[in-house]
Amino acid sequence: MTLVVPCYNEEDNVLPFYQTACKDFENSPYTLQFVFVDDGSRDQTLSHLKEIYASDPSHVTVVSFSRNFGKESAIYAGLQHSCGELITLIDADLQQPPALARQMADHLLAHPDDDCVAMYQEERREGKVLSAFKHMFYKLINSMSDVRFMQGASDFRTFRRSVADAILSMGEYHRFSKGIFSWVGFQTFYMPYTPQARNSGESKWSFLKLFRYAIDGIVAFSVAPLKIANWFGVISALAAFVYAIVVIIQKIFFSIAVSGYATIVILIMFFGGVQLITFGILGEYLARTYLQVKRRPIYLAKQVFRMVQTENDDLSKHAADGKEVNTVANLPQSGNIDF
Repeated sequence: MTLVVPCYNEEDNVLPFYQTACKDFENSPYTLQFVFVDDGSRDQTLSHLKEIYASDPSHVTVVSFSRNFGKESAIYAGLQHSCGELITLIDADLQQPPALARQMADHLLAHPDDDCVAMYQEERREGKVLSAFKHMFYKLINSMSDVRFMQGASDFRTFRRSVADAILSMGEYHRFSKGIFSWVGFQTFYMPYTPQARNSGESKWSFLKLFRYAIDGIVAFSVAPLKIANWFGVISALAAFVYAIVVIIQKIFFSIAVSGYATIVILIMFFGGVQLITFGILGEYLARTYLQVKRRPIYLAKQVFRMVQTENDDLSKHAADGKEVNTVANLPQSGNIDF
């Protein structure tokens, strides 16, 4: 079983997380593999991860990015380096208890028809305003998208190798994991949980970052904004046409002069604003297409620390110098990821 742990400035959390996870999985039927992905941390996170690797190299893999690529890229890298038949995505701040990962794994063992167990927040700890915005987001994206998004579902989930392979086959540059998990399908069982208090530090997700993430999700899994802009243009054109007919009739048959300089200015500004919004929507989709066709790597790994099997399966060596082959994840040539 593999625990994929994205890390960004978590120097005070990674060691307590590792110790807690090891304790929670004592006397379990699972052999743990930890895949810590350092997402360009600016503190001592990587140093602490190296210490964890040095203490348990046979069960720990550390991937260090060349810079900060974001949590989505860290998840992708962690899946690429995972070896377990069961994989869990979990944060390092202990808000998501490792003991729940064991419960999810137990559920999959007991229910072979289920492919994934995902946690959703039964009780939110954030403020009412942020919670309301998140609720609005799920309502909005479910009304726009063809795939279903579970209200309050998080990336905290355990799934089978077949699900991980399906996720890796999607080489999207702008990744939105909640949508990707929904899109690939598979039988998913949802379990409620209440996030715990952070072990240390503060959340890296500001309101602005969450807003941008929501926009990424809507653009990635719905073309509804384009359709809305299109229909708004059609309605505006029809309204202008009807108004023009009314003006002509008033002028020809009733000799009513059309006045209203302020009205004309307001209408020009209104329709100009509508055009700019429409251009902005088109720009969001065009920009993502542009970045996708550039085929840039989803991430660049500066160092990878793991045990690498040699040609003789009985021998192994440490790959602690970060100079292994295949430490860079590239976009797929034909829809599949070769790693």
